[in-house]
Amino acid sequence: MKFRVLREDLLLPLQQVIGVIERRQTLPILSNVLIAVEAGRMELTGTDLEVQLVANTGIEGKESGRFTVPARKLMDICRLLPEGSELAFEVKPERVSLQCGKSRFVLGALPAENYPNFEHGDPAAAFNCEAQLLRRAIEKTAFAMAQQDVRYYLNGLLLEIRQGRIRTVASDGHRLALFEEAVEGMPDVARQLILPRKGVLELGRLLAQVSGQAGAGVGELASVQISANNVRVVFGAFSFAAKLVEGRYPDYDRVIPKAASRVAVTDRFDLRSALTRVAVLSNEKFKGVSLEVGDGVIRLRAQNPEHEEAEDEVPAEVSGETFSVGFNATYLLDAINAVASDSVRMSFTDANGSCLIEDLSDARHRFIVMPMRL
Repeated sequence: MKFRVLREDLLLPLQQVIGVIERRQTLPILSNVLIAVEAGRMELTGTDLEVQLVANTGIEGKESGRFTVPARKLMDICRLLPEGSELAFEVKPERVSLQCGKSRFVLGALPAENYPNFEHGDPAAAFNCEAQLLRRAIEKTAFAMAQQDVRYYLNGLLLEIRQGRIRTVASDGHRLALFEEAVEGMPDVARQLILPRKGVLELGRLLAQVSGQAGAGVGELASVQISANNVRVVFGAFSFAAKLVEGRYPDYDRVIPKAASRVAVTDRFDLRSALTRVAVLSNEKFKGVSLEVGDGVIRLRAQNPEHEEAEDEVPAEVSGETFSVGFNATYLLDAINAVASDSVRMSFTDANGSCLIEDLSDARHRFIVMPMRL
């Protein structure tokens, strides 16, 4: 089989699928990218058996066939070739040769028949939503996912569909991020899905890259298909699929403060700067910072085992009695950085309760940080 493809037409989809392909695999073929050619189109597939990414591009040639080659070697070759160049492929049973000008490369190939088949299953529910909405839902919550927690369901992202709304929730047990918005045409079903951490990060990266391409409009739709064991998202020339995490996500509604007796509204940038400065002298392991809220200011204090101390304050509109509470500075900063408005509202139920952080310009997302004893 022979065909030709422009460097840029191959490099872009290759960059999209490469993120899911690990450098070291227990199965050698999983280090390869599956390339299927048919009727002037080329489809590239990468998988690690948990997540699958598929990208399409156009080529010159009428032949058809399938083969696999080492993904990262192919991408390195494409990156080092001159811009605007054309690659000529010649596929043989165990070798694939690439010709570009005077440059020639020969890569080892493994049989396409041995490439793992990612079973999608019949969709139990499907809907369309704006790709930008899906991207924002991930960006506003994914940072709160756990990493290698024994509670495996916390290592992923909860995608919830109910009452015509889409909701994403992430938590590591110490903080929680929530995003929700109504979606027109949402099916009348109630489903809770837990997406694996790697799949969430790859989908967010894919949506960000594809949305940033020329011609990707704000209103472009992504198709979401949900089956019993996996979820599939199709956007433009790209397709994402991931196996769902088995298990039941905790009842996160219980940790969301319902009635706040103390509220503080302050400038987001001032609070972020003060937190960053004070955290320099906090305990390196726990990053604990004490907040004293009252009298029109938020006072921040930190100290470490070397008896070093830091103190700062920012003006705030405060309602309720003066109180002190401790938090992990990193968790507070992550939530504040996810807020888009110039001001941020922090609500507390009591001195030992969690902190609800809200964006004053966008009620779609909320962040909860649990207190810590200092």
